[in-house]
Amino acid sequence: MSITAQIESRIARMRKGVPFSIEGFYELGTESAVQKAFSRLAKSGEIVRVSKGFYVRPKSIESLPGAKVMPSPEEVAKAWARSHGYKLVSHGFEAAYRLGLQTQSPARTMYWTNGPSREFKVGNSVVQVKHVASSKLKWLNQPEGLILRSLSVMEPEHFKPEQFRKVFNRLSLTESEKKRVLKNLKHSTLSSQWRHKLMQVESATV
Repeated sequence: MSITAQIESRIARMRKGVPFSIEGFYELGTESAVQKAFSRLAKSGEIVRVSKGFYVRPKSIESLPGAKVMPSPEEVAKAWARSHGYKLVSHGFEAAYRLGLQTQSPARTMYWTNGPSREFKVGNSVVQVKHVASSKLKWLNQPEGLILRSLSVMEPEHFKPEQFRKVFNRLSLTESEKKRVLKNLKHSTLSSQWRHKLMQVESATV
């Protein structure tokens, strides 16, 4: 089977509207041959280039003839992370906003990763991905991870221990979960000031 036929066969099995990376196809032949095949498929409308190195099988909108569902830059960033095995999480200010520790929504969408810093653009929408130390990605999207990233962008001297009540409510944690989270965070890479605050919260919680 030719390289083009193999690429077409694999793409035909891809879900419509879900972005995928061209890099995953380089195993089928030379980069030049794969890129030429993708170029032909893009010209024929079988696939659409949505961001540098990322494509999608177009998905139609039944109620709007001719209109296509396009992935968001966030979806492209997540596809990029999956294809390389990188960790990807919302940055600290977004986590703080979600937990009610910040009242203003971040002006731009950003993710933290253990991969290289990148920018993904789809149309006029842009998502930035910033490389950070692996310690900031610990626990990923678990409660500990969200709180860890929130506190990493906040000043401990302006934080009141009772604010954790709001955090725990947002996360709907049980009493045992609260104890586990506080114990884990106390042994994290947070500053000594933060660990002192956590001890105060723990004393009031236990």
